[in-house]
Amino acid sequence: MAKTIVNPAIQKLRKIIVITFAALLMAANINTFVEAGGLYPGGATGITVLIRRVAELWFNVELPYTLVIIILNAIPIYIGYRYIGKKFTAYSVYMIIMTGVFSDMLPTYAITYDTLLVSIFGGMINGLAISICLIKGATSGGTDFIAIFLSDKKGMDSWNIILGINVVILGTAGFLFGWDKALYSIIFQYASTQILHTLYTRYQKETLFIVTNKPEEICVIISDLTSHGATLIEGEGSYEHCERNVVYSVVSREEYKKVVRAIKKVDPEAFVNTLRTEEISGQFYKRPEE
Repeated sequence: MAKTIVNPAIQKLRKIIVITFAALLMAANINTFVEAGGLYPGGATGITVLIRRVAELWFNVELPYTLVIIILNAIPIYIGYRYIGKKFTAYSVYMIIMTGVFSDMLPTYAITYDTLLVSIFGGMINGLAISICLIKGATSGGTDFIAIFLSDKKGMDSWNIILGINVVILGTAGFLFGWDKALYSIIFQYASTQILHTLYTRYQKETLFIVTNKPEEICVIISDLTSHGATLIEGEGSYEHCERNVVYSVVSREEYKKVVRAIKKVDPEAFVNTLRTEEISGQFYKRPEE
């Protein structure tokens, strides 16, 4: 079946629309759950909220969200432009600016004042907004740039490291404004990170062990779909005592489902064992950001 070719202009328009929705979702979350619960989301957004509250409570100055978030993202944006990808950074800057604009425009409205509910559901919505951005080739800025940089350079899932950095930021907020809100903010950040782990799987890896009678075809499929190589292992089936070929490969989690579907089309009798890969050492192809 021939592939449908989508006009690049339409692709860009779709991406901009989705990123705009993510910015609106994040801004609405800030003006409802975050403000209602007095929480600090972590990262550049959390620092922005912290600075605005310090300015308002201690200096009686109301700083615009957009101005503060852009200043805080100056260095992360440089890291993105220099080391990750120019288009990726451009879409991320758009996301950052639109989040700020929407946050300044939308009214503050409390859906609930139950701090635990605010922490859990606000964190889930925050993680959803960030995931949408990342899937569409952008980010909400701040520590997300740093997480992607570490993941690309170190080949590791660094989101839990960012969670640790955010705990330090929230500790500062707790020292200044009270530990109850800071502790609830940790719940917020944890819920956000778990949603992110579930929805955004690019830096998670899966190991495939494929027992098949068509090893060469399977290797071609893996190479064509993922640009990854594979290792052929000769074995013997214990039940029928006949020769079996095992194809071993590591692919990203976002790729492995389409790889398995393609394998089953070529060899319906193939036995595929999938294992979660925590860390790898050596050459592993990573599709670069544009």
